[in-house]
Amino acid sequence: MTATTGFRWLVVPEADMPEPSRELVGGKAWSLWRMRSLGLRVPPAFVVTTKACAAYFEGDDLPEGLAGELTAGIRHLEDQLGRTFGGTERPLLVSVRSGAAISMPGMMDTILDLGCNDEVERALAAESGDPEFAAEVHRRFTGFYGRLVLGCTEDLEDLPDTAAVRAAIAEDVGEAVPADPWEQLRAAVAAVFRSSRSRRAMAYRKHYGMPEDLGTAVTIQAMVFGNLDDDSGTGVLFSRNPVDGTREPYGEYLPRGQGEDVVSGRVTPKPLAHLAQRWPRVHAELLAAAECLDREGRDAQDIEFTVQRGELFLLQSRPAKRTARAAVRIAVELVDEGVLDPAEALTRVTAEQVRTLLRPEIAPGAAEGAKLLASGVGASPGVASGVVVDTPEAAQAHPGCVLVRKSTSPDDVHGMIAAAAVVTEQGGATSHAAVVSRALDTPCVVGCGAGTVDALVGRTVTVDATAGRVYAGELATSAVDEREDPDLRRLTAWAEAASPVQVRPDGAVEPVFDGDQAGVGEALPVIPAGTKTVRGAVFCAPDGVQAALDAGVEVILTAHQLPVLLAAIAHHRRTS
Repeated sequence: MTATTGFRWLVVPEADMPEPSRELVGGKAWSLWRMRSLGLRVPPAFVVTTKACAAYFEGDDLPEGLAGELTAGIRHLEDQLGRTFGGTERPLLVSVRSGAAISMPGMMDTILDLGCNDEVERALAAESGDPEFAAEVHRRFTGFYGRLVLGCTEDLEDLPDTAAVRAAIAEDVGEAVPADPWEQLRAAVAAVFRSSRSRRAMAYRKHYGMPEDLGTAVTIQAMVFGNLDDDSGTGVLFSRNPVDGTREPYGEYLPRGQGEDVVSGRVTPKPLAHLAQRWPRVHAELLAAAECLDREGRDAQDIEFTVQRGELFLLQSRPAKRTARAAVRIAVELVDEGVLDPAEALTRVTAEQVRTLLRPEIAPGAAEGAKLLASGVGASPGVASGVVVDTPEAAQAHPGCVLVRKSTSPDDVHGMIAAAAVVTEQGGATSHAAVVSRALDTPCVVGCGAGTVDALVGRTVTVDATAGRVYAGELATSAVDEREDPDLRRLTAWAEAASPVQVRPDGAVEPVFDGDQAGVGEALPVIPAGTKTVRGAVFCAPDGVQAALDAGVEVILTAHQLPVLLAAIAHHRRTS
């Protein structure tokens, strides 16, 4: 069963099919196809396409014919695995996961363990020999469904059993989780579609300039259980370090856990070395897969995996979100490895990332004698000072503050965008707070311990996320010099050769048009006809660079060359 079998709304990403369109199946399903085509072990899946999502919003309901195609897709999984959806022997459970064409990690919904009910729980208990495992699967699914499909706002995570979760959902929304797995599936697909228009997803797209109506595909995949027993677990692996870009595996592993446990930040996983000690064979297989995906993808990869009873399964691989420092290091190193040429390497680093990298750092000696208020894992480096707030709404109301949370979730993204830094009590280097902060290039310290929120809220602090520390007060900072960084020097040399305009350090004696003196408010100044050289902060920003190029300017004078060069190259690439 492949894309050529006449489905209108579904695609099954088989290894032997032609490469599917990312715009149609989303990045997640595309990565499943790629991993299968490379011979890697992937649980079978099918995908509801982005066309179905668009049709859902047009008609405010699942499009005609999709219900029947969902049945056919599930039958395909049953045939692959010898299991039955809703069955009382060898039951099939599935995950229902979002997957936009453009990666939006953590912004849309995922529902795990779908297909569970009382009868399926008993079947899982009989098959696994572990009634506690089966009960936990049922409890988790009920919570997922209640929160993401029915809209329950109560905290269901710490409730002891399925009955307690059901009671909390019923009291909050007056509805019950259906026992019929087919009804569960249809409602879950609709809920994932709706999550593409959620507040957090809209805020993320606006921040990154993505189309507001960008929908999502829905990947439906057979479950593998990292929480099955002591020989099972889940984790995230980066093929290169997403913090500093070094060519080494970077990740975490959570024994007896599911993927949601790692990204939620509620539990702090173990270093990947734990997997190497417990299962050296699985660890070696994982590293080999990461190397393969890095090489084939020609970029650092973010890989989700699950181990079930000592067997490795890959769930997703995508280009890794990374800090500005890592983006620069990876781009240069890929040139040295012969993977990229310098021109392509310049497309992997943005002007904004370099500006971020050139932000101030704590001045030498400034931290000596400063009061240390909290410490944890530096998940996204940088330095920022501000007043601490403890809700995303407060952060949005006070841009430039420091947002401190027990842990973050997709519902906090609008506050994370507004904050100058993020600090959490819980979570590790692959938690939601860490991944989103790296994508935003926001300084972030995670895992600072219980009580951090209460200890910091209302205080003015300095977050040194490079060292993983939070200090009292506002500490002095000093600027970074791009000429002293070997990677930035190499990028600058490549950019000078490719740029449509000369960018030089200020200090020239020739006639210069000064945009800062001529500008009024936020409007771009009018550049006089025939102007050859300009200076001023206004010509360091992308729109100022664009205006200078459009006016025929030949030289831009600035304190920092590389961000302007990259902005000029990007504009030239778009218009040529």
